[in-house]
This record gives sequence, structure tokens and C-alpha cells, in this order.
Amino acid sequence: MAVAVSSRPGHRWRDRIPVVHQVRQSVGLQRGMLVAGLLMLLVFVLCAIFAPLLAPYGFAQRADASGGFGTQQPPSAAHPFGTTVGGYDVLSRVIWGTQTAILVIIVAVVLAIFIGVALGLYSGYFGGWLDRILVVVFDAIYAFPSLLLAIVLSIVISGGQSNLWGGVLAAAGSITVVFIPQYFRVIRAETVRIKAEAYVESAKVLGAPNRRIVFRHVFRNATRTLPLIITLNSSEAILTLAALGFLGFGIEPTAAAEWGYDLNKAQSDVTSGIWWTALFPGLAIVFTVLAITLVGESLNDLADPRLRGRRRVAQAAGEVAETSVVPGGTLDAGPGGLAGLEDGETFDEHGIEVKR
Repeated sequence: MAVAVSSRPGHRWRDRIPVVHQVRQSVGLQRGMLVAGLLMLLVFVLCAIFAPLLAPYGFAQRADASGGFGTQQPPSAAHPFGTTVGGYDVLSRVIWGTQTAILVIIVAVVLAIFIGVALGLYSGYFGGWLDRILVVVFDAIYAFPSLLLAIVLSIVISGGQSNLWGGVLAAAGSITVVFIPQYFRVIRAETVRIKAEAYVESAKVLGAPNRRIVFRHVFRNATRTLPLIITLNSSEAILTLAALGFLGFGIEPTAAAEWGYDLNKAQSDVTSGIWWTALFPGLAIVFTVLAITLVGESLNDLADPRLRGRRRVAQAAGEVAETSVVPGGTLDAGPGGLAGLEDGETFDEHGIEVKR
């Protein structure tokens, strides 16, 4: 059976950008979730980058030219989100808190990826006694309560509280230790599976060195699920940072703004009817975690070949202008008829991806 597909314009350069590609792949409610999550994340990142311009006051500022701010002042024109029990402007600390959150996410996730992926590749590909030791150690760490482990490590690293970078490194370091087993387990399992594939065995027969096989064949295929894990870990990092601050193991308020610390100080305010000191830092945590979760869930759906296959078959069915499938015949598609299918992908009549 011959297959003839009409020519269509090549992909524009912007379609190759990962975010644009993911949005173009999504449809319906899934696209709405992905776009909403990306827009919320964009606001979060912009607030972190332009915090000095957006925040009306410094995160540790308690007075201006007209005098002190006052404590527990309700929302007003001068202080749209009110002031805290310590006399800090709530809006300013919410905006400055995005910087602390994004610093912890970057440091924790980057360290966890670097260590977890490297150990997972080595352990899964070479095996041996080191593999058995690493599996036992990381399984034990993974089974340990993550928040309790983060608290212990935070106390060991910083003694409970510290300045900005000391607190960020303490929080990020403790979160990193919690995340490493997740990357290790995923990458090791994928590496064990991939190294048994025919193309890896062929590379060995041809005399390719292990280093080339690991980085050229195994690494590229074993890390395809990392974007999803990164989004999940990023939201968990924010929650862990907030929990450390809420329990009193965070960053000092004069060193940086941290949402968990502000929630800790606002506990007694809520029972007195002072709602603004806890509401806005809490909403910042909720919306940031929600944004990352929406993006992560959308990426998970897009990575599922069953959902992707059904979606693309549905799109192709609506776009195919004329189809003729007979033994030795041709399949003619109108403009964009098979645009939903990527190179090398085929699907059966149920939308299930078929690997050849």
C-alpha cells in the first residue's frame, strides 16, 4: 500500500520552541489548563525578576518618610494588603517572597537532577555491587518522611535560621536530599530498560565505548520524563520551603521575605479577626503551586501515547479531505491532514501508537 501525502509548509521556527510546541499539541480543556498554568507561572517569574520595581517597599522596611507603618493595619491605599504584626508591608513581602521561592526551586531542582541523573545512569547501566548499595540507600531515604528529613538537615546546615543565602542553601540542600531518590529511581529504571534494547546491543557489538553509548543512546531516552518530574518537584519544593518557615526553621525576616515565616507569625492574628496577614501569603503559595501543577498535569497528558494518539487521530479525521485505502492504493490527505502526526509515528484505528 502506497501512502501519498500532499505537501504542506514546513514548521516555522517558533513552532520548535518547547512551550509553543506543547501548546499546539494540546486541545480543549487540556490546552486551557496548560495556558492558564503558563500564564500564572509567567506572573510568578516576572514578580521575582522585577520585585525591586513592583514592591512598594523593601521586604524588611517598617517605615517611610511619613513615619512607621504601624502593626496589623488593615488594607488601605498606602498598604493594599495591610501590615503584619511586625509592622512589615504584606504586599511587599508577598512580592519579594517570589524571589526566595524561585531561588530555592532552581538550586534544589538543579542539584537533585545533576546528582540523581548521574547516579541513576551509572547504577542502571553498569550495575554491580555499587548499584545494590545505591538502591538500598536511596530506598531508605525515599521511605523516610520528607518533611522530617528536611527539618533535620536544615538544622544541621544552618542551625535553624540564617541569612538569605544561608537559608536558601539550607532549605535547598535539605530539599535536594529528598528529591535525589526520585530522580535516581526513575532514571535507573529507564536505563535498565533501555540498555536491553536492540540498538544499544548493536552499538556494543560495533565496539562503541560505554561513554558514547550512555550519553548518545541511553541518556537522551532515559531523561524524557524529566520535565514532568521537575514540575512536580518544583511545587513540592515550594511547599517544603513554606513548611520549614512555618515551623520556625526558615529565613530571618530581615534577611529575606519568605511566605511560610509570614504564615507562622500570622497564626495568632486569625483568631483576632486580622485575616489579611495570613490570607495573601497563603494565596501566593496556593496559586504558585496550582500553576506548576496545571503545567505538570498537562505535560503528563501530552506525554501519554494513548491520549496523544486518540487526540491526533481525532484531529486528522476532521482534516482529511479524501481517503482511499485499498490494497496497492493510496491515501490522499488534504492540507494539514496528517499534521497532527510527528515523524515516525503511526496509530491504529483505536488511536494507539504503533512502534515499528
